[in-house]
Amino acid sequence: MAKAKATSSKAAKAASKTLQSKSTGAKSKSAAGSALSQHKAPAKTTSPKVATAASQVLKDGRTSKASKSAAGSALAQKPAKSGKK
Repeated sequence: MAKAKATSSKAAKAASKTLQSKSTGAKSKSAAGSALSQHKAPAKTTSPKVATAASQVLKDGRTSKASKSAAGSALAQKPAKSGKK
């Protein structure tokens, strides 16, 4: 069984910076909120809707480094797909 993940302090700071920015888009803020809520909370996971937003944030070339850090953290905490047979 894989070890549960939690948002690091560095990623939590990036998420906080993202949430405080007035120029940050909704998808970035959604991913940042998810990452911040998972700081020191390894039992929490990222929802599929937020995981999709985080993925789009990472693909967007206009996104700040802080937003990408928060989105990456949120995406890393997405539950693993269970294999259907």
